[in-house]
Amino acid sequence: MTARLAETRREFPDHSTLPSSLEKATGIMRDMSTSGAFFWMSGMHAIGESVTFAIDIKPGRDRMVWTCRGVVVGVEFRGNEAGVTVKITGTGVGPK
Repeated sequence: MTARLAETRREFPDHSTLPSSLEKATGIMRDMSTSGAFFWMSGMHAIGESVTFAIDIKPGRDRMVWTCRGVVVGVEFRGNEAGVTVKITGTGVGPK
């Protein structure tokens, strides 16, 4: 029998996979909530590092980009990829 831990998250993630661009790398966002995001990417970021990332939210002719600022709070490795968890500290939306 396994013990169940109490859920501590305030927001629950969207498990979409979205192409995303970070300052040093490109990657695929795997999870996102209003307070954070998780990416698999080819570049490298360190815990505590400030990052900015962008997500296309309206593909096509009138493209819009959601830009987020955040701080890296977790890093894990899988082969040549790094998994990066980011706590979002600010956002903005605008044309691309």
